[in-house]
Amino acid sequence: MQILFVLFLILITSFIAILTFLKSPRFGKLPSGERLDKIKKSPNYKNGAFQNISQTPIMAEDVKFIAVLKEFIFTKNKKPVGVLPSIKIDLLNLNPNDNILVWFGHSSFFMQIEGNKILFDPIFSGASSPVSFTTKAFKGSNAYTTDDIPEIDYLFISHDHWDHLDYDTLFILRSKIKKIICGLGTGEHLEHWDYNKDIIFEMDWNEKLVFENNFVVHSVTSRHFSGRTLRRNKTLWTSFVLETNFLKIFMGCDGGYDTHFAEIGKAFGDFDFAILENGQYNKSWKYIHMMPDQVIKAAKDLNAKRILPVHSCKFALANHKWHEPLKTITDLNKYENLNIITPLIGEKVDLSDSSQIFTNWWEKI
Repeated sequence: MQILFVLFLILITSFIAILTFLKSPRFGKLPSGERLDKIKKSPNYKNGAFQNISQTPIMAEDVKFIAVLKEFIFTKNKKPVGVLPSIKIDLLNLNPNDNILVWFGHSSFFMQIEGNKILFDPIFSGASSPVSFTTKAFKGSNAYTTDDIPEIDYLFISHDHWDHLDYDTLFILRSKIKKIICGLGTGEHLEHWDYNKDIIFEMDWNEKLVFENNFVVHSVTSRHFSGRTLRRNKTLWTSFVLETNFLKIFMGCDGGYDTHFAEIGKAFGDFDFAILENGQYNKSWKYIHMMPDQVIKAAKDLNAKRILPVHSCKFALANHKWHEPLKTITDLNKYENLNIITPLIGEKVDLSDSSQIFTNWWEKI
């Protein structure tokens, strides 16, 4: 009887601990009140959740759990053996006339364009999960920290997954952020983390915002999903088109290939630069993440003059070798001859120089 009582206490204590953890700030907060009322008016919100344009199951129809589990267990080199090389530049003292991009690994990057400082999906906490001891960043991929980030004019958040909306990073950066641009509903998380609602601009697909000095942002369709818990699609996932006086840039969200890339390319014409997801893919979840050959298709659909493949080289979130995304897309590009660039983490990309050359740096590790 005493043993049963002890087991009962352990069970109750564990249950309370889990509930307490799930209510911690890092999980964010679901949309409510006026924000939820606005969401319900969106043409992309149906039956209590946001919907993709095309039917988008999380897993492919022919997937067998045992096969996925076997692949997970036996795939080697999902993490680099050594330390990833990186370059660190002084972002706090940039020449204001430089138009540059600096990739931080995964989908995080910094841009300075016509004097505007831009940050996209920053994650500097060292992990992409609710607990720091899982899905840790690769050694060498954390060359930059929040201390290295200057005051940001525009923070973009593509969606609220843990590897894109990082609580620890955003909580520290609060005093440095002037404006935030994100999909519908994501602002609820940010307000819950003490961001001023007046600096948050939430967008539905096919909406446009015009800021100072002809800085124009369009929110465009993506094919993915959202959610920080098991409750999915309460906030919107979105890609962005950025138009400035001299540049037109596609900033892609995670997502599977579909007709929306061709439609965006047709609507906006040629892109000077396209940042596209290329990593953490698998044929088993082909509808929510692009395979490398589909990244090539998307780049062609967008009429992109220059392409930066991202979503790799920081976390092992899929069953492929850590360097496979970059190796595969560069191998495929030998037949396409697109201007695909492969900078080191932290390396300065000159947005005004399309002839800039980068190395296949992953081959040396």
